[in-house]
Amino acid sequence: MNPAKQEIAELTNPKLRKGSLKDAIEGADVFIGVSAPGVLTTEMVKTMNRDAIIFACANPTPEIFPEDAKAGGALDVRASDINDAMKLAAASAIAGLVSDEELNADYILPKAFDPRVKDAVARATAEAARASGAARI
Repeated sequence: MNPAKQEIAELTNPKLRKGSLKDAIEGADVFIGVSAPGVLTTEMVKTMNRDAIIFACANPTPEIFPEDAKAGGALDVRASDINDAMKLAAASAIAGLVSDEELNADYILPKAFDPRVKDAVARATAEAARASGAARI
């Protein structure tokens, strides 16, 4: 592996798990996909930890569509759907982690493994779900 891949592997796979995506995803907290369309299934999402986060970023077709991922997991507020207000809240929360002083052409989003992202997105989407009436608790 090149040095960048080696660093990511050390951060994301401390137990040195091997096998298929199905094997690796079991018990995971986060999926960051930058691979190929349709590689993540609803059944795989169901094996992830509670409140797992999925970033399906393959273009133009993601690893899993939001409605399929949602069928495999649930938000803290048990939202009835993932609406536009919640998506905008998540995007704003991520963007808000980069201060005006830090913002530049090379740094517009926090790093993928920034530990602040999970909490900021969870908090913002829960608030948006409550405000929009999608929250069930």
